[in-house]
Amino acid sequence: MASLSSKSDLVFAVRRREPELVGPAEATPREVKPLSDIDDQDGLRFHIPVVQFYRYDPSMAGKDPVEAIRKALAKTLVFYYPFAGRLKEGPGRKLMVDCTAEGVLFIEADADVTLNQFGDNLQTPFPCMDELLYDVPGSEEMLNTPLLLIQVTRLKCGGFIFAIRLNHSMCDATGLVQFLSAVGEIARGMLQPSVLPVWRREILSARDPPRVTCTHPEYDEQVPYTTEISTPQDDMVNESFFFGPTELATVRSFLPSHKLRCSNFEVITAFIWRCRTIALQPNSDEQVRILCIVNARAKLDSPLPTGYYGNAFAFSPAITTAGKLCGNPFEYAVELVKKAKANITREYMHSLADLMAIKGRPQFIMENSFLVSDLKLAGFRQVNFGWGNAIYGGLSKGGIGPVPSLGSFFVPFKNDKGEEGLLTPICLSSKAMERFIKELDNVLKNHNQPTRVGLNSGFIGSSL
Repeated sequence: MASLSSKSDLVFAVRRREPELVGPAEATPREVKPLSDIDDQDGLRFHIPVVQFYRYDPSMAGKDPVEAIRKALAKTLVFYYPFAGRLKEGPGRKLMVDCTAEGVLFIEADADVTLNQFGDNLQTPFPCMDELLYDVPGSEEMLNTPLLLIQVTRLKCGGFIFAIRLNHSMCDATGLVQFLSAVGEIARGMLQPSVLPVWRREILSARDPPRVTCTHPEYDEQVPYTTEISTPQDDMVNESFFFGPTELATVRSFLPSHKLRCSNFEVITAFIWRCRTIALQPNSDEQVRILCIVNARAKLDSPLPTGYYGNAFAFSPAITTAGKLCGNPFEYAVELVKKAKANITREYMHSLADLMAIKGRPQFIMENSFLVSDLKLAGFRQVNFGWGNAIYGGLSKGGIGPVPSLGSFFVPFKNDKGEEGLLTPICLSSKAMERFIKELDNVLKNHNQPTRVGLNSGFIGSSL
């Protein structure tokens, strides 16, 4: 299966105005608001880049998306005023928002390109993304810097690109979409968001006294990084892979009939995890982990209040060895993914918050881990600033976070044949990417039955 390559050779000029700070349109409370103990863990202290592509809409002729979004942003920050503040760190590495109303970074830009020039398959990695979401010098720090950076870029065709970079400690994908939807509603004329924001971060904060009641192997003691984790950035390759009806049917055909009652996410995640592990060539006795990001909103006995926009998920793990993952039938990997998703309960989340407070907010284990987030229901494509839904909406690239090759995510996607499916970007070193694509092609193109992988000199070898 070949990856879906975007117009990587497309080069265009982007003219940006100087970054400005956009603050709340009205006075807001001056206070300090602690984050939850789920928010401020070490593994969330990075920025998330998101991009939305919008077509020209004749009904909006004469209206400027930059101005519409800038004004709506200022009005929305009256309700979401913590976003206009700055993070600071207290005793025990506790993060809190100083609600200073200083504002978020905003960049107005124009690009010498049309939407059609990006091609029919509009997906990551996008060309010139660094120009479409400019990394303002000094803004990449976690503390004492703007929590959001937004760039709106007009296109020659009348469409535009909305890009945003979020300090992940503030919220998750669900919370970000809630905020962006509010900006869209106000841009379309509403006086306030239809869903009002709720802070209430104490709900997912440590108990008094904190007590760890569940096992959390994803936060065990860190082990030294492998070569793949420390691979130089210039040798990392980003590719996107589409799983539509044909690909899903092929992968599912390798499961016994009594195992077919599993979600597309579970099947694709297990398949990619297995192919990726083979591509990375660990020793057969090395532990490997799948970390499924599970939204806890629906898992809690007492649901979080409507409007809660903090981080409300856990990195739910399943652990095995590389030899078992790739040497057992495919259904073994699928069962591990299902098990990982089923771990999250209300008690698990409280135990996790307590662990963060007790152990100083540790980083999850990155060695031999694969982290996957299912964003198909997050609603990025449905964010409407007045120009309709986005053609593409979601993270701007794979390989985000502390380690580029660590994680991936699924976004809803329609290919040039009109087929709906899931798109997943993968970031690996160049050699590992070659092996990864070979593994996918062997099953998805050649329709070869996944077989038990042989071991060669202590390393995983051969293909599925």
